[in-house]
Amino acid sequence: MSKNLSEKFNKWLNGEAAPDITGYEVSHAPVSGEKKKRYIAKSDAIKEHAKHEASERRDLQLKRFRMLCTAVSVVACVSLLAVLLYTISFLPPVGDPNDPANNEVTERYIEKGLEETGAVNIVAGMILDYRAFDTFGESCVLFIASCCVFIMLKTGDSEEEKKRRLREIERDHRFEPRKDTILRNITRVLFPIIMIFGIYVVLNGHISPGGGFSGGAVMGAGLILYLSAFGYQETHRFINEKTVKWTTFVALTFYCLAKSYSFFTGANHLESGIPKGTPGAILSSGLILPLNICVGLIVACTMYAFYSLFRKGSV
Repeated sequence: MSKNLSEKFNKWLNGEAAPDITGYEVSHAPVSGEKKKRYIAKSDAIKEHAKHEASERRDLQLKRFRMLCTAVSVVACVSLLAVLLYTISFLPPVGDPNDPANNEVTERYIEKGLEETGAVNIVAGMILDYRAFDTFGESCVLFIASCCVFIMLKTGDSEEEKKRRLREIERDHRFEPRKDTILRNITRVLFPIIMIFGIYVVLNGHISPGGGFSGGAVMGAGLILYLSAFGYQETHRFINEKTVKWTTFVALTFYCLAKSYSFFTGANHLESGIPKGTPGAILSSGLILPLNICVGLIVACTMYAFYSLFRKGSV
């Protein structure tokens, strides 16, 4: 009896048989080739069914998420529209003789603008001094818009994407007449004139009509013209993705820090130490001139980035 138990125990240790409480041995019978194939096929079918169910669940979740996003967007738009319409209902009728022709804010801009800002151009004094943070918000909107477009349209950095991008650059003439002799020669003449005029509009924005927005638009148009005539390889010698990002970042940072300091000193009746200069001179109007330069750079970079992103998916 003990010998039989010892043999069974040894067989169990060796994996040849397993002891059973009924006294019978449960042997590991070999699985035939046909049974093994059926087992593998059944296992694969179960896995495929599980993958299909998981895919259907993901699709259903994605569909529900999109429906939720659509519903939230519609509710937000309708709510904003209702608020705006409700606010408009309180505006006085157009042409009412009792409407004020102007108020104390407008009078302050006109009467004290030159003295307090040093800018001959009242509009520049208003948007870059009295309401400078509004303009900063507009500049941030441009930066955020370019970032969003960059995220949505940027192509990947895999080897395949890089090769495809190079092929697109080589076939650039399919989108624009890259090697058009007439366009290139005209651009060689017009590009310096356009850029100089854009710089002039920016630098004279505080003493004449113009400023950062209009001057930046002119310079952005010049960059787009140059890109259309000479292609990306030639344009990337002086402006590329890194240049656009750092230029915009530095301009926005300087704008924020400069006006934060100016507003802090002004709100606390402290001397800012920023000279207003002689009205009518280029170096005048305190921070308005450097802020105009910042806005001009932001607008020019944003225009170029939009055009480049929509054209080939990268700057």
